[in-house]
Amino acid sequence: MELGTTRRATPALSVPAARLALAAVAASVAFLGSLHLLSPEFDPSWRVVSEYAYGKDGWALLLMFASGALGSWALAFAIRSQVPTRGGRIGLAFLVAAGVGGAMGALFDIHHPLHGLAGGIGVLSFPVAAVLISASLGRAPAWAAARRSLLWTAHSTWATVVLMTATFALMIGTLPSETRSAKPGTVTTLPAGVIALVGYANRLLLLSQCAWAALVAWRAIALGRRERAAPSPAIGPSHRSMKSRGSQTGAAG
Repeated sequence: MELGTTRRATPALSVPAARLALAAVAASVAFLGSLHLLSPEFDPSWRVVSEYAYGKDGWALLLMFASGALGSWALAFAIRSQVPTRGGRIGLAFLVAAGVGGAMGALFDIHHPLHGLAGGIGVLSFPVAAVLISASLGRAPAWAAARRSLLWTAHSTWATVVLMTATFALMIGTLPSETRSAKPGTVTTLPAGVIALVGYANRLLLLSQCAWAALVAWRAIALGRRERAAPSPAIGPSHRSMKSRGSQTGAAG
């Protein structure tokens, strides 16, 4: 008698990696919040997060970027089996790239010439990853219930990039020429009449990324628990074994 093999309806995902991703995202948000407490002299309405490196608490900024990078990499590893489509796999590659951008941001602060490249990689890669991965996950039955929330949070990641770009252009357009030409980090207050909202948009961008990553990690943890709790269906004897058994029955008759 042949023993049946076991097979899972859905490929296994990594719950430990999903938990690590969720913890890293939470840590990134915590470090972002701590920067506002540690360095209240930076006006959040127009100072972007990277400018905290001009202050004395750059270590918290480093840990924020490093936590975000770790969260992106851990999440990509956790859900790699859940995105079988080509678009989903491309999204995973962009999520890894977003982590590279975050790691570069931690290593190269605003004083370093590579910081701009780091920001470009991280800021532009993440929305592509979020949209492609969410579209792929939404097609899987196990993720169908979260499809709408996944897509909403995914689209918020690129919408906040557009918002930050628009608010930055608005601030630059209303800055006096002498302030615009000042050395970076030397301007501590803005002249009257400047429309400054880019700092808020920058923080909203980071929070939208964290919200999407936390949602995916949380859902992955829940699915992993359900997968472990459910009994694995056993696949019965193979067709060849059944055919052989049928032949023996016919011969006996």
